[in-house]
Amino acid sequence: MFWQRWRIESKMADVERTFAIVKPDAVGKGVTGAILQRIEDSGLRIVAMKRLQLDEQLARGFYAVHKERPFFPNLVEFMTSGPVVVMVLEGEGAIGRWRDLMGPTNSTEAPEGTVRGDFGTDIEHNASHGSDAPETARVEIAYFFNATEIQGLTEALSS
Repeated sequence: MFWQRWRIESKMADVERTFAIVKPDAVGKGVTGAILQRIEDSGLRIVAMKRLQLDEQLARGFYAVHKERPFFPNLVEFMTSGPVVVMVLEGEGAIGRWRDLMGPTNSTEAPEGTVRGDFGTDIEHNASHGSDAPETARVEIAYFFNATEIQGLTEALSS
């Protein structure tokens, strides 16, 4: 038991979690599966996932950091326009790896082969969201998931 726990703890040293959303434009295009496949092919693990419809209150709360920006009303309208898929991703350097896989925020500047380059259309309809820092990831994950909904390496320690 000690050695098993030690192996898990040593693996955890480099493991990170990030929050991800497949946005309404990508869900509406039917490319959710392709995006999930890219995540798994990259070596990131999907340790929690839900498909849901954001209402205005949920969207406003999640994007509250942008409430003073001129694009906020359009963002809320877009994020409530159809279903989304929210996820917790886990792996070494998960935040940076997911952001690299997504590509730049503006889909018109995102290279082919990235989620936004292949499935987004512009800066607003860019197919995906990802946390930008560990602190942001913790807040965003907790906004949509409780601890019992997440199954990953860190939960292996408690078993």
